[in-house]
Amino acid sequence: MDFKLLKTDSQTSARAGIITTDHGKIETPIFMPVGTVGTVKGVSHRELENDINAQIILGNTYHLYLRP
Repeated sequence: MDFKLLKTDSQTSARAGIITTDHGKIETPIFMPVGTVGTVKGVSHRELENDINAQIILGNTYHLYLRP
């Protein structure tokens, strides 16, 4: 995994960059839904891709271990 810093704001310390993983690139900042205990189960794939534009979904491995 790699993070490349593209821009920073000197007044707010905000920053924009790209996270590169084995699965692709993720532009930041970005909304990252967490798929834990049904939070993303109720959202369709179409909504995640088109409406929310989720480039990544985080998963809590402990919760996935308990209830896959």
